[in-house]
Amino acid sequence: MHNPVLIAALAMVAASSAALSAATASQSYLGPVALVASHEQDALFVACADARKILEVDLAGGHVARHLAVPGEPTGLVLSRDGTRLVVTCAAVKSTVCVIDPSAMKVIAKIPAGHTAVGPVISPDGQRLYVCNRFDNDVSVIDLAAGKELARVAVTREPIGGTITPDGRSVLVINHLPADPANSFFVAAVVTAIDTQTHRTTTIRLPNGATSVRAVCITPDGRYALITHVLSNYELVPAQLDFGWTNINALSVIDAAELKLVNTVVLDDMYLGAANPWGLACTADGKHLCIAHSGTHELSVVDWPAVRRRLLGPSPDAPSGSEEESGDRRGDTGGTYGLPTVNGIPNSMGLMTGLRQRIELAGKGPRGVAVVDSKMYVAGYFSDTIDVVDVSGGTPARLKTIALGPQPRLTARRFGELLFHDATICYQHWQSCSTCHPDARADVLNWDLLNDGVGNPKNTKSMLLAHRTPPAMATGVRATAEAAVRAGIQHTLFTDRPEAEAAAIDAYLRALEPVPSPRLDDGRLSPAAERGRRLFESEQVGCARCHPAPLYTDLLMHDVDSRGPYDFGDRFDTPTLIEAWRTAPYLHDGRYTTIEELIVKGRHGLSRSQLERLSERQIADLVEFVLSL
Repeated sequence: MHNPVLIAALAMVAASSAALSAATASQSYLGPVALVASHEQDALFVACADARKILEVDLAGGHVARHLAVPGEPTGLVLSRDGTRLVVTCAAVKSTVCVIDPSAMKVIAKIPAGHTAVGPVISPDGQRLYVCNRFDNDVSVIDLAAGKELARVAVTREPIGGTITPDGRSVLVINHLPADPANSFFVAAVVTAIDTQTHRTTTIRLPNGATSVRAVCITPDGRYALITHVLSNYELVPAQLDFGWTNINALSVIDAAELKLVNTVVLDDMYLGAANPWGLACTADGKHLCIAHSGTHELSVVDWPAVRRRLLGPSPDAPSGSEEESGDRRGDTGGTYGLPTVNGIPNSMGLMTGLRQRIELAGKGPRGVAVVDSKMYVAGYFSDTIDVVDVSGGTPARLKTIALGPQPRLTARRFGELLFHDATICYQHWQSCSTCHPDARADVLNWDLLNDGVGNPKNTKSMLLAHRTPPAMATGVRATAEAAVRAGIQHTLFTDRPEAEAAAIDAYLRALEPVPSPRLDDGRLSPAAERGRRLFESEQVGCARCHPAPLYTDLLMHDVDSRGPYDFGDRFDTPTLIEAWRTAPYLHDGRYTTIEELIVKGRHGLSRSQLERLSERQIADLVEFVLSL
């Protein structure tokens, strides 16, 4: 049967954004997010998420030559080595992987995949395809010729991209968010290495505070996997932004053979952040690494060999007495993994000085990057453009900007989305709203914000339904989400901005819609979840007293015996349970990583006798219902 309360909740969200939807109906956006060069390298294939299209861009003419509609939001694409197959992940609750004949620009096969497929990777021999199923927390292993899924490999949390070693032995998958309790001493996203023969996995931890992982690529020599992410100093009180006090933007380096983190480099300058690193790619000769900074609308062009020497020491096979072996003229000292580190982070924010150029882009919200010879192509998500940067000379230069369509006319909602992801409105460009709220959800870290005293860190909240579920913040210190948005601009971005910008961010956040749970069965509750719903609403358990449908919150503050040793009070805001499947860890301090832990170990909202009267199956059913919302 259909879930009437969930349908009602979705209807309320839809109604709240009806006016915005009407306003945007006449405005279509392309939203380029990923791109790959053709086999002949005379064209680019561009995945346009908003338009649900794949564009072919003629590089000589600088125009869109062909386009192809696909059955879902295209999130990633990869071209086979022989250039005969273009594979596109089309995200949905039940995703479709489209295999396209690029010469005819038509779909020749469709392969089912999991919830929100992204990040396709083809094995060097062209036989296997690996697809990240973001919200199923696993990776599909697919026989590409047969179009058949062979296995699912479980990973940690929200896999959003991958790369494969040149020998085909390991697929390195990046997990977007940490999965630790937020009140533990080490909270970090991980990389999952999948053995392609056995499907066994190895977990590689990124540095403490690593979150919002966005992209991975492997160096042409196959030695290192490079990963972009935010590095949050969540242990500190965010009283300032200077020198990366609150958030750092980083590139981590993993030894692809030993499957271990070897070092992390800070991408920011001392007085200027390089916020929200996203796409990255290496030139074929390995001399340049390019990193798109989505928050500051820039491209970093990095002298990779020089950075590698500073971070890791000379290459093991460098000829004796060569510049590579002895270090360059900038004074690199080499040694075992090079630079001294503190907790794995180079103890120098100036490491990149002289080793990279920051190129201001014309496009807004750069994401995907592709390299053709000495030219780098960067997809501008909000501007529907591709910027072209040439690194053939001594100094990288932006050559031109290719328009993929008419210049977008930004509605209030779209303008708000851009601002939410824009770090140039922040003091020294260190962070954007999306730094702590990726995809307008949460970085899952505990932060000790100054809005309710010092010494009581609390878990970041999702922005979904924030404007419909006042008050804001765990301790209710902001009466409304509108007040919280304006306070965040002033006290988190450390800036003053026009009221129109805050209003636009409100419009974007109000328009957010919940993603259907991976626990639903064709949009319906499973039999177990239906049993859990009845239990949830029963007097026996009474969950619905504080979490009534359709928003699954009573909008009140309650004491549920969750006060920790550092909290100043007993009462905390009742959060909505919609998208609870996505918002772990739980409680205001993120102490529980699962709903089952919250119920059984935390006895959340239950007396000891109530809990003891519940059978294991009833607890499982209750968990299933909550995770289906």
